[in-house]
Amino acid sequence: MGATRVQLKPLDQQVVVVFGASSGIGRATALLATRRGATVVAAGRDRVALQTLADEAGPGPVVVGTADAADEAAVGSIAELAVERCGRIDTWAHVAGVGAYGRFEDVTSEEFRRVIDVDLFGPVHGARAALPHLRRGGGAYIVVSSEVAKRAFPLASAYSAAKHGVDGFVEALRVELQHDRAPVSVTQVLPAAIATPFFENARTRLGVRPSGPPPVYSPELVAEAILAAAVRPRRDIVVGGAAKAQLVAQRLSPRLVDALARATAFRLQQSKVPKGPGPDALFEAPVGEDRVRGEVTTTHR
Repeated sequence: MGATRVQLKPLDQQVVVVFGASSGIGRATALLATRRGATVVAAGRDRVALQTLADEAGPGPVVVGTADAADEAAVGSIAELAVERCGRIDTWAHVAGVGAYGRFEDVTSEEFRRVIDVDLFGPVHGARAALPHLRRGGGAYIVVSSEVAKRAFPLASAYSAAKHGVDGFVEALRVELQHDRAPVSVTQVLPAAIATPFFENARTRLGVRPSGPPPVYSPELVAEAILAAAVRPRRDIVVGGAAKAQLVAQRLSPRLVDALARATAFRLQQSKVPKGPGPDALFEAPVGEDRVRGEVTTTHR
């Protein structure tokens, strides 16, 4: 039995929920979607940052709602808000994420669990909230994952574990929906290192601020990938040549990638800026953090 061919609406006819819209990739996506005519429901933890997003978006319709991705009931309330204010959901883009850097033995169990709660259970909660509405009218469920969903990085064991979980979750979900011939596309977006405030706001047990391995790509490239998946069904979208090369190398020779990681990954993921654990975004949103771009301390592209 073949899968139903999913038909998605033009973006200017869509209601798009962007979960994790306060800053970074999510904010870039929400702003780009409004400029292309979509009605956007922007969700995140910090109302101050979301309000500046609504102000920056200009005349385009933006509905703002606050929720923590780890809170299933709060995530569900965003779906309810979207339907109440906009009548439906056409695309759910789940972008929210947090990080905790350090050797596994140095990262506390509480920190590890929080990363899993936000980065794995967050997308799960998003799917539970969105799917009843997407099944009804058809639409797209999109998760921003990472290249580490296919190849784990040292010093990021919790983040890698969460993203590997996302990879397995969306594969299973996609086939279930195809089996049901549901009119819903499921897309995983896998970026390389992106120049957002993520690294500045991640929990660190390294003694320094974490850094993204170069080359580092722009948040707008990921936003473009998300909105492309909102109008045309895609399975996986890898963003950035470095991520594409990494995933090809992983398929061909995992041991070679192990060797490269031992030689380079520890150095490239540590900046020279001293920093201890906290203040950061792991458990509480930094108030007013509304930047799309942030310091990554490596080569930008």
